[in-house]
Amino acid sequence: MDMRYRQLGRTALEVSPLCLGTMNFGNQTSVEDSHAIMDKALDEGINFFDTANGYGGRKFEGWTEQVIGKWLAQGGGRRESIVLATKCYNRMGPGVNDRGLSAYHIRRACEDSLKRLGTDHIDLYQMHHIDRRAPWDELWQAMEQLVREGKVIYVGSSNFPGWAIATANQEASKRNFLGLVSEQSLYNLTARTVELEVLPACREYGVGVIPWSPLAGGTLGGVLGDDEGVRRAGRRKRGQLEPIRERLEAWESLCDDLGEQPANVALAWLLTRPGVTAPIIGPRTMEQFTGSLRALEITLDDETLAKLDEIWPGPGGEAPEGYAW
Repeated sequence: MDMRYRQLGRTALEVSPLCLGTMNFGNQTSVEDSHAIMDKALDEGINFFDTANGYGGRKFEGWTEQVIGKWLAQGGGRRESIVLATKCYNRMGPGVNDRGLSAYHIRRACEDSLKRLGTDHIDLYQMHHIDRRAPWDELWQAMEQLVREGKVIYVGSSNFPGWAIATANQEASKRNFLGLVSEQSLYNLTARTVELEVLPACREYGVGVIPWSPLAGGTLGGVLGDDEGVRRAGRRKRGQLEPIRERLEAWESLCDDLGEQPANVALAWLLTRPGVTAPIIGPRTMEQFTGSLRALEITLDDETLAKLDEIWPGPGGEAPEGYAW
């Protein structure tokens, strides 16, 4: 596959247009299968790997980071071939300071992630959530120190509102620091709130957008056409589908007309959105991973994009036009 890499935000760093999410690795996906998927990703030209210290399903252990660390330890140029992203914020111990974005916790969380990953640096270190208690001076001082020491190369955010992205980069600029270069946001055809203010803020400040949950937890993956999947779904999941069943029927019918799997169309749509760098795919199996690569070959014409807007309307554009005159 001829991989067309994209620059991450305003940086010169080039990453693949799909980011390999590892949240299932070591939890729903065995260590061996996780390693096989990562090897296959490299073979296919996927060079952007995302994880977090809280992933893996083992409390406080950072198990997914350990799974990746074991893979990197096999050598063969693995570490040098990927852009490695991880995150801090979530609770990683019983202590009162074992969470959040205090300088104390950022420093400690970074050191622990480096040990689990078996590497001397993190390419993209992301704040997993905004911490309203943490002053920007404290936060940026901690990140600057990690960058000076070569332990972190770039800094990103996740689940930040538009105002926080703008404020963070304004405060970083006062310190002559690069600031945020990426933002991970919930973004898919069913969840387009970020189009109001987050995406405009990211474009204004040169922050690359990395959408998570691009398939809306499987809702956009052809759920109505998967009878077994519907049967397996719990009562709560089925209850969530009923209010949008008409839209889902139109969605899956459109994908049938295109001759494409719904999951791949959902990914392809995100790749057309201004400011989006790379949606995160979170495969549990090799089949899911290889299937998602098809999204890179799909071209959606204007007519199809208009139909998608009819089925899954956004908030009405950017703020304030999205809700005011």
